[in-house]
Amino acid sequence: MQESYLRVWKARAVQPINSAKAFLFTVARRLALNTLRRERRSPILVVSDLSRLFALDEGPDAADLAVAHQEIELLVDAVSLLPARCREIFVLRRLQGVPQKEIADRLGLSEQTVQVQATRGLHRVSQYLRRRLNVIE
Repeated sequence: MQESYLRVWKARAVQPINSAKAFLFTVARRLALNTLRRERRSPILVVSDLSRLFALDEGPDAADLAVAHQEIELLVDAVSLLPARCREIFVLRRLQGVPQKEIADRLGLSEQTVQVQATRGLHRVSQYLRRRLNVIE
C-alpha cells in the first residue's frame, strides 16, 4: 500500500492526475502483479529468526548418492543370479515385505518351502555382496 502511495505521489509530481482513484487502483494492481511474478521467478522465504536457518543441507551429497547407486546395482546383480523360484520368493519376502503365508498361498507352496527359499536367497545374496565388497575394498 505504501509503495502505491509513493508511486502516485511521484507521478503527481511529474504531471497532474485526472482520476486519482483509477490511477491508484492501476498502480496497486501492477505492483501486486509484479510481486507475484517476482515470487514465481525467485521464491525467497522471509525468515524472521536467523537462528532457525540451517547452514548446511543435511541431505545426501553426490558421493553418497553414487555409493547408494552402486550398492543398489550390486544388490540387483546378486538377486539376478538366484534361481528363478528362489529369486521370486526372495523379492516378495525380503524386498517387498510380503508375508510368508501369502507367498505360500500365491505360489502354491508350503510355508516351510517359502521360508527355506527366502533363507537360501538371503544367504546367497549375502555371500555375493561380501565377495564383491572385499574385491572393491
